[in-house]
Amino acid sequence: MASEPVARAVAEEVARWGGMRQTGLSLRYMMEFGARPTERNLLLAAQFLHKELSIRIARRAQDLDTLPFGLSTKPAILKVRDWYLNSFRDIRYFPEVRNQDDELAFTEMIKMIRLRHNNVVPTMALGVQQLKKDLGGTKAFPPGIDVIHQFLDRFYMSRIGIRMLIGQHVALHDPDPEPGVIGLINTRLSPMLVAQLASEDARAICMREYGSAPDVNIYGDPDFTFPYVTPHLHLMMFELVKNSLRAVQERYMNSDKHAPPVRIIVADGAEDVTIKISDEGGGIPRSGLSRIFTYLYSTAENPPDLDGHNEGVTMAGYGYGIPISRLYARYFGGDLQIISMEGYGTDAYLHLSRLGDSEEPLL
Repeated sequence: MASEPVARAVAEEVARWGGMRQTGLSLRYMMEFGARPTERNLLLAAQFLHKELSIRIARRAQDLDTLPFGLSTKPAILKVRDWYLNSFRDIRYFPEVRNQDDELAFTEMIKMIRLRHNNVVPTMALGVQQLKKDLGGTKAFPPGIDVIHQFLDRFYMSRIGIRMLIGQHVALHDPDPEPGVIGLINTRLSPMLVAQLASEDARAICMREYGSAPDVNIYGDPDFTFPYVTPHLHLMMFELVKNSLRAVQERYMNSDKHAPPVRIIVADGAEDVTIKISDEGGGIPRSGLSRIFTYLYSTAENPPDLDGHNEGVTMAGYGYGIPISRLYARYFGGDLQIISMEGYGTDAYLHLSRLGDSEEPLL
């Protein structure tokens, strides 16, 4: 446990850095800068991250300390806050990055920070679960509870940004990158291929849970490619297909009728690449549509085991798949829309910006 003067000094530093201005980057900028990962460029990037990560992590540590409804005092939230404070300390205590040796040591340090924060999402979910229990469930929510949702949107969007900046810098050190890959960005990403791989993963989960899985049919130009971050697209596609498979499977499980396939259509527009995931799983009632993008109404009983690295591998998960997928889409200037027809099925429209020139949303 840090002594009181040390804790006070850290709190003052967090307040100082948290008040500084963040700098947003675009996908295109990350791609153009990373195309030449020379020693000098990596040094410049490390110097930028030394300052930028301090600001972003300090802001989130401040947020975690000032949450309403007693959420800041929940054990799970305190654990996450400590991770952020430890990471802030690690970065601020790291000396100025002046040469290649410093840069390599800095890269190892931020790699450890990324690892430390692996379980942030399920741990935060546990904290929200604890709050819901204390408040007596969703029916007893007090007025103003939406503030928690807005905080989580801000918090998770910032986490995507921090992990992207660290991941991109670390990946630029790969001595033998795949052709067309710059850090985490695949300049020739095939949405058809990612849709196929994500569908296979989602069907495997469905098969494990129910013993069978509906088919997934994918339509689009197999030769079309555009620059994007493969893990981001895979995560979004996996979540959306998994939800559709579950809806169809549960609707047709005890029926004599053959379960209809989930359909994925990839359209290549001038501004956006749009991917539509359509199912005939019965749809969502109109009254429930607004809730699918919140973190407070999950039907899952318990978040997954925090010791395992199993984000998003159960069919019900902890209800964060849709809102977090929308944040991933928005991070690089896209969006996610869900349109439902109760009694029939649901269409999810995933819009991804083709231009890559929209800056990260800094909240």
